[in-house]
Amino acid sequence: MPGETALKNYVIRVHDHPAGIDAAQWNALLAAQSGATPFMRHEYLLALHDSLSACADTGWRAQFLSLHDGDALVGACPLYVKDHSYGEYVFDWAWADAYQRHGLHYYPKLLNAVPFTPVPGPRLLARDQASRVALLRAMEQYATQGGLSSAHLLFMDEADANAARSAGWMMRSTVQFHWTQREAEPWADFADFLASLQREKRKKIQQERRRVVDAGVHFETLRGLEIGEADWDFFYRCYTLTYQAHRSTPYLTRDFFNRMASTMPEHWLLFIASREGERIAASLIGIDDERGTAFGRYWGATEQVSCLHFEACYYQPLAWCMAHGYRRFEGGAQGEHKMARGLLPVQTHSAHWLAHPQFAQAVADFLQREGAGIDHYMDELNERVPFKAS
Repeated sequence: MPGETALKNYVIRVHDHPAGIDAAQWNALLAAQSGATPFMRHEYLLALHDSLSACADTGWRAQFLSLHDGDALVGACPLYVKDHSYGEYVFDWAWADAYQRHGLHYYPKLLNAVPFTPVPGPRLLARDQASRVALLRAMEQYATQGGLSSAHLLFMDEADANAARSAGWMMRSTVQFHWTQREAEPWADFADFLASLQREKRKKIQQERRRVVDAGVHFETLRGLEIGEADWDFFYRCYTLTYQAHRSTPYLTRDFFNRMASTMPEHWLLFIASREGERIAASLIGIDDERGTAFGRYWGATEQVSCLHFEACYYQPLAWCMAHGYRRFEGGAQGEHKMARGLLPVQTHSAHWLAHPQFAQAVADFLQREGAGIDHYMDELNERVPFKAS
């Protein structure tokens, strides 16, 4: 697809840098979406690119789309040409292997996603449903003209999912675990929350928290501009240690967090654990004060303390959410162990378009079987909720 092309009544423009789209107009479109999150803000996507975290050299070649009706920007989306599937959290490695076994190339592919960020929300920033479908058609057109195998839309919201279904894309589901504040009688604090859990679950959490206290660990909480450069430095050290423990390389550079501190400080909450005057762990949480939602993002520790991960990544954030009137805490990708700690299963959704007709049919058959398995898994999980029977 060239830099500008027509699609029905719209003009589509392709941008090889997020800065090619006006930040104020992008953020205005985002604000109009019901499920907006901070991770689709222009500042966040720009920081990923300019910090060299998600750029062509790391396999994320930006090709952002903007949709214009006359002089008005009526749609936009992050879009990347990728030659791998790292940092996505919706796994299609088996599809790539199948292509290779048949002498075909799965990569490069086209991806609409927020790099390294499996947080559900809008991916097609659009004025209306027609504009969303137009963005999907533009993705198909780009993939076809560029000889790409496929196009993908990850961790989308319901409006995007409806548009993808109407456009004939294949749907896929995965499972995450989120905490949601009780509506009828909101939990007043963490003790109130604990009291609503089944006895064995409550006892386990109390034991885990006691181990951290008995180890002499205490926490400080820093929000927004309270997080200084030395705090960010310590957090980043912890963050890299998590990757080192798994013999992998961090996705995000230190410069990315510099940019977050500069352009989006209000969206970050940092828990720092100390023992005997020494900092030993950090957990960074994304926050959206307007919508009352927090997002578990990154953690790491300089030494091992039993149950410290649970305290830093779940119990401290949950207690903070209840104290500050937040309605939801999203625990991130995967992790059935979160359920015993009061985070319940929710389905997240992606949509997929494959250019090769036979492979598209094979993947559609696979997704039908996988979807039935996910539905069964959700039924099983919902039979094991950790709360007392009402």
